[in-house]
Order: sequence, then structure tokens, then C-alpha cells
Amino acid sequence: MNIRHLRIFLTVCESGSMTQAAKQLYISQPSISLAISELEDYYGILLFDRISQRLYITQAGEKFRQYAQHVIQLLDEMESNIKTWDHTGTIRIGASVTIGNYFMPEIISTFKQRFPDLEITLQINNSDNIKAMVLENKIDVGYVEGNVRDEYLERITLLEDYLTLICATNHPWTKKAKISPTELEKEKFLLREVGSAGRELFDSYAQLHALSITPVWESTSSQALIRGVEKNLGVSILPYLLVKDAIDEGKIASVQLEDGELSRSFSIIYHRNKFLPETFHDLVEISKDFSKTIRYQ
Repeated sequence: MNIRHLRIFLTVCESGSMTQAAKQLYISQPSISLAISELEDYYGILLFDRISQRLYITQAGEKFRQYAQHVIQLLDEMESNIKTWDHTGTIRIGASVTIGNYFMPEIISTFKQRFPDLEITLQINNSDNIKAMVLENKIDVGYVEGNVRDEYLERITLLEDYLTLICATNHPWTKKAKISPTELEKEKFLLREVGSAGRELFDSYAQLHALSITPVWESTSSQALIRGVEKNLGVSILPYLLVKDAIDEGKIASVQLEDGELSRSFSIIYHRNKFLPETFHDLVEISKDFSKTIRYQ
């Protein structure tokens, strides 16, 4: 088994067929088939199921793919730039919407002051997509909300955050001390998209209380939801940090759930097999220091 075998395997995974992989790599299809067979024989596993002339990666194949991606990535990094990227190069960061909007400008600004020659790229997406990007080595470090359950992901917790139930300032809820779970079913909800950590937490809460809630709005934009609530088009439940300004400005109102707050963690994640430079520890330190400055009600 050598690097050539790994590159062939990954190309088959990406293209979905040995024929396409052969075309992309400019080698014969029998050579592709032989390389895959040699890998399977070497490790004693089946990498693909062959069903109706189509390839389906197996569970063992998926695990092998993750290792292969990191081996090839490390090799490519070594060949393209022998120098360490502790103080030069690029760090690819991904962040959830809440963290990306509220945390990352300050964290990246402070980090750049300490390491001005380091290039930093940032992608903002929902937490599920950020986790997937870390696993697929599309980013080096992720900032996510909520649970992290993947065995390949290492996690550093920054702080606990909570979701806030919001409504229009003239909504009947504003006259109540607390809102019971059953009252939620009677309202039109404007919610974040499936895959966001806040939506996952709220859906779990609804399932726990056997509530049937179908949102009338779904959006990746928390600001769009806040404006919809302001116009009394429905109610929502969003991270406190994203609704705090609108509440303070009197545009919307916050109300309390009868059975307490919905809380979740903000965390830094990275692949357990990923090589990270010494500057990563500086990034973690800066992130923790900024987290300590966050003040809730």
C-alpha cells in the first residue's frame, strides 16, 4: 500500500465510479480496480459494496476515507510548503451563525494583532455544516453550538449560552409571567433552519413535551426572524446574544418559559487526527478570554 493507492481510493469516492476515476487520473480502469482490490486485501476490509453496477462506500470504507484524506492533506501541505505555518500561512476557520456574528470579529482581530502574517479565512454556516467541514478537512478549526457527538472530533468548551423566547411588544404573552409548553402550540413560529444548533435544541424540547410545532417561517437569517417577530408575524426562540440589542431597543419582547431556559454550549472543535500548529493554542486562549467578557442579563 502506498500514497498512489490512497489517491486512487479518494478519487473513486469523489467521482462515485471507477470509470470516472480512471478518466480523472488518466489511467486505465483495470488499474483502478486493482488498486482498490489491493487496498481491500491489505487491510482485510470491504471498501465498497458493488450493487447493480454502482459503488456504495461501506462503513469501514468511510472510516478509511477520513484517515486517507488527512494523510493526503498532510502530504500535500508538506510538499507545497515545508515551512511551518505557526506564523505564516493560512488558518481556515468555520463558525456557527451566532458565534460568527458575535464572537469572531473580536477574536480574529485580536489574533491578527498577535500574528499579523497569518492569513485567516472564515466561513459562517450552521453548526451541522461546520462539523461536516471539520470532518472533511475543509476547515482547520470550527466554532459550534450545542452537542458534539462524533468520535473524530475533539472539543474545547468556551461557555454556556441559552435561547430566548421572543414575541412582539404588543403580544398577549408580554402580560404573562411565564409561558407553559402547551401555549407554544397555539402560536405561529418563525425558526432557524434544520441543522442549526438552536433549532436542534428547540426541536428536542418540543419532542420532550410532545408538542407539534411546524414553523410558518424558516430562515438562515436570525435578523429576518427578529424583524418578522417585530411585525407580529409570529414568535421565535433564538440565542440571547442575537436578540439582546433588539430587546434593549424595545423592538421585541422576551418572555420566560415555565420550565426554565434552553441552554447549550459554545465550543471549539477540531479533527482528532489533524495537525495543528502552536498558534492554535493562542487562538484557544484568545477565544476563552473573550468568552469571559460575555455578560448576560
